[in-house]
Amino acid sequence: MSFKYYGSRKSGSIGWLLQRITGIFLIFAMVGHYILMHYSPETGHSYDQSVMRFSNAYWKMFYLTFITLGLWHGLNGIWSILRDYKMKPWVAITLYGIIVVSGIAFWVLGVSTALSF
Repeated sequence: MSFKYYGSRKSGSIGWLLQRITGIFLIFAMVGHYILMHYSPETGHSYDQSVMRFSNAYWKMFYLTFITLGLWHGLNGIWSILRDYKMKPWVAITLYGIIVVSGIAFWVLGVSTALSF
């Protein structure tokens, strides 16, 4: 019995590592978002407060990073789950294409919304 090592490129180790790194960032980002937006009702539920927060470059970059890493983390997780199933190549390519196209569409929507302020 022989095993063939495909290297980290085909093993998914880079995706696994990035999934963990983005997960750690997202934990801290979600806690910060929760404290800012939901812990005290007067700190972010009005349009004026949101506009004021988004006028600060720090918060704009924080939310752009949050959008980017959150989408990548979620879509990479979906693809990792789907990859566990034995699929025909055309089904895998189609599903991967759907994930990529929907990821780009939602990223453009999120970035354009964040930058419109």
